Amino acid sequence: MNKYSYLSFIVFLLLLNGCVNTNIHRNEQSKIGVVLCGAEFGETHLPGKLKTDYIYPNKEELVYFAAKGFNPITLPFKWERVQRSINGELDSAEIYRMKIFLSNCDSLHLNVILTLQNFAVYANNGSQYVLNSRHLTNENYKDLWRKLATTFKENKNIYGYDIMNEPRGIFGNSWRKAAQSAIDGIREVDTLPFIIVDGENSSFSANWSAENNGLRNLHDANDKIIFDAHCYFDYDHSGRYNNDYEGRITNSIGSERLKPFIRWLNKHHKKGMIGEFGVPTDKKWLGVMEDFLTCATQNGINVTYWAAGPWWNDYPLSIEPSQGIDKPQMKILEKYITIPKK
Repeated sequence: MNKYSYLSFIVFLLLLNGCVNTNIHRNEQSKIGVVLCGAEFGETHLPGKLKTDYIYPNKEELVYFAAKGFNPITLPFKWERVQRSINGELDSAEIYRMKIFLSNCDSLHLNVILTLQNFAVYANNGSQYVLNSRHLTNENYKDLWRKLATTFKENKNIYGYDIMNEPRGIFGNSWRKAAQSAIDGIREVDTLPFIIVDGENSSFSANWSAENNGLRNLHDANDKIIFDAHCYFDYDHSGRYNNDYEGRITNSIGSERLKPFIRWLNKHHKKGMIGEFGVPTDKKWLGVMEDFLTCATQNGINVTYWAAGPWWNDYPLSIEPSQGIDKPQMKILEKYITIPKK
C-alpha cells in the first residue's frame, strides 16, 4: 500500500468512527459558551416578580466569563414574561431588561444566544397549553418570534435565536411544523442571526438520528439553521448524575454520545452544536468531560456549558465562582478555550 492509499484508509476509518467533520477546516477550534441562568427561573410563579422569582445576569457576571474566554453567552428566558398574553404585544419592561443584557454583552464583545426556555408549553392562569394545540397554535408561536426578531433586529451581537429549548410532548412532524413556523416568522423581518433548533424531548445527541431525522427537511432560504443537541454523561442522560449509575459509565462516554450526532450532521451536510453539557466536580466526571471536549474540538462542534448564574447556590454542575474561587470544572474548560488576540 503506498502512502496515499494508506492516508486515504486512515481518513476512511476516522470518518466511520465519527471523529472527522468534513464540513470544517481541520485546525478550526470549536467555541465554548456558557448558559447564564436566572431570567428563566420562577416558573411556578409566572410571570413573577423581578429579584424575587427571577433575575438577569449582571455586568459583573459577564466580565468574569468574558475574561475566561466563553463566547457566546446563552440567555434563557420565559415566553410568559416577554408576552403576557398569547398573540399580545411584548412586555416593554422585560424587553428593556433583555436589551440591557445585550448591551452589556456587546460592550464586552460577547455574542448572545436568546433561548426560549419553555419546553413547548405556555402557562396561563393555572393551565399549561402545549404548542401545536388549539390553545397554542403554530401561528401563535410564529407571532412571538416575528415580534422578538423585529424588536431585537438592531442588536447585532445576537448570534442566534434558539426557538425552543427541549420541546416536550410535541413529536415528529408536529415539532417540525412548529419549528418551521418560527423560522418563517423570524425570516420575515431578519435574515442575519442563526436559527437554532433543538431536538424533541431532551434533544439527546446519542439518539438524534432516530428521534429527529425529519428536522433535516426544515427550510431556511439563508441556510443558517443550527441543530442543537444536548449531551449529558450519566446513565439516563438526565444531567442529575445519580451515583447509583456511575459504575456503568466509561471514560469515553462523552465522545460516544457525541459521535452519532456528528455522523448525522456530516451525512446531511448540516450545522450543529451542543447547547447543553455539564458535569459535577467529581474527578471521574471531569475526565469524561475532557474526552467529550476533545472530540468536540476535533470536529469543530461549538458547545455551551450548563450552567452558571448567582442563584444556583450548591447546584453540582454550576461553574459560578464561589467567593472568587473557580469551580473545578473551569480548569478543564479553560484548556479548550481559545481567547481571541486583541
